[in-house]
Parts: sequence; C-alpha cells; structure tokens
Amino acid sequence: MTSGLDNTDILILKALQEDASLTNRQLAAKVHLSPTPVYERVKRLKEEGYIKGICAILDVEKLNCAFVAFCYLKMKQHSFDNATKIMAAVQQMDEVGECYNISGEYDFLMKVYVASMKEYQQFVLRILGELDCIGGLNSCFVMGEVKSSHSVPIAAHRLG
Repeated sequence: MTSGLDNTDILILKALQEDASLTNRQLAAKVHLSPTPVYERVKRLKEEGYIKGICAILDVEKLNCAFVAFCYLKMKQHSFDNATKIMAAVQQMDEVGECYNISGEYDFLMKVYVASMKEYQQFVLRILGELDCIGGLNSCFVMGEVKSSHSVPIAAHRLG
C-alpha cells in the first residue's frame, strides 16, 4: 500500500533501488533536500516496511554458481504439514535464491544457483530427495539471462 508516500518518498525509493550504496548526502542531492530530512524519511520508510533491507547484488559467474535452474515442486498430498515441511526445508537450502508458493500444476517454484549440472543433480538427489513430502519435480535451466532486475515499479499514479 502506497497511500503514505509522497513524490519525495517515491524519488528516494527509486534512487535507492538504483544504488543502495548512496550516502545520505548523495541521496539528499538527488531528491533536492537537505540530508537531515532525507535521513528521517529513509528511517520512516524502513520502519513502515517500504524498505525491507539493503543488499549487494553479487556476480554469480565469479562466485561459481552461475548454473541456474528453475525447479517446480509438487507436494505428494496437499496438506498444511507437507507445505510447512517444504517451506521450512527451503529456508535451510543455501542453493535456493528464491522460492514461491504458486498456483497451477505445481505448488512451489524455486530458483536454484549451483556450479554445474552435476551439482544440480546432487542437489535434487541428496537434498530434495530427502523430503518425503515431495510428489513431483520438474526442472528447466537458464541458457541466458535476458533481464535481471531487483527493482519494483514505483509510480506516483499508484498512490492511494
């Protein structure tokens, strides 16, 4: 919900999405305010949950985890216990960068980062294979990245 945001808040959020390493002074210059009000606004945006965290975007090639797979999981049986087991297990899997509970033929979609097909095979057999609540799995592999953005579309017309 963006009803509590004004145009300056939106400018701040857009600037931080582009470069979260901006100093408070640099951010203030970008939004044409002095540093103190910008600091207070950023603090409020964090407290109100508009800014959930600040992180670095890492190079998967340099970190040897550029083999990316999308893994669709189906529960053996739809139950609260099975869903809870899968969600808890995924939280412990370092290879999983993102996981969504989805609608359709499958119940979960995971984005998995590993070094190779062999490592993905080991992930499927040794880690996912241990979860007795999984009834099916389908994988597809990234051949090339077309767009990778961690930005959320923010627009003044969405206010209210």
